[in-house]
Amino acid sequence: MTTNIRYPIGKFQVVDFSHSEKESLLADVLFLPKLLEFAVLNLDEAQLHLPYRDEGWSSNQIIHHLADSHMNAFIRFKLALTEENPIIKPYIQDKWGQTPDVLNVPLNISITLLNSLHHRWYELLKSMQDADWKRTLHHPEQKRDISLWEMLIIYAWHGKHHAAQITNLREEKGW
Repeated sequence: MTTNIRYPIGKFQVVDFSHSEKESLLADVLFLPKLLEFAVLNLDEAQLHLPYRDEGWSSNQIIHHLADSHMNAFIRFKLALTEENPIIKPYIQDKWGQTPDVLNVPLNISITLLNSLHHRWYELLKSMQDADWKRTLHHPEQKRDISLWEMLIIYAWHGKHHAAQITNLREEKGW
C-alpha cells in the first residue's frame, strides 16, 4: 500500500494540452465506472462502510460522492461550453456525503448513474474542438477562472484518486 493514504496517486498536476494527453484523459473518464465496479467487487456491507482512513469516507460514501461531484462537473462543462465564463455554484461536499441518499442508498445505484453519466460526458468531451478546451468557468471559492482543459485533468484525476483510496483499503485489509 502507498504511504500517502489521503492522496494515493498524488495531487493532480496541470499539464499542457496535447492530443495524446487528451485521449488518455478521455479514456480515464470513459472507464472510471468500470474501475469503480472492480474496486468494490465482492465487498460486503461492513467493508463498504469502513472509512479508508481515520476521519475519511467509506467506500460507499466515496462512490456516492463521485456521482455527486461528476454530475456537477458535467453540468459545469455544459455551462462553460454554452456561456461565456459562467460562475459555478460551489457546494459543501462533506455535508453532501452525509445526506440520507448517501447513507441509505446502495452504491450500485450511483455506479449505474456513473456509467450513464460518464458515457454522456465522454461523448460531449470527444466532440470538443481544440479551442473549446480554452473556454473557462469562474470558481468563486477559488476566486479564479478555470479552463475546461484543467477541469478535464482535475476530474480524470479525481476518479482515479478515489478509486485508489478504495483499492488501497482493500490491499491494507487483505480483502
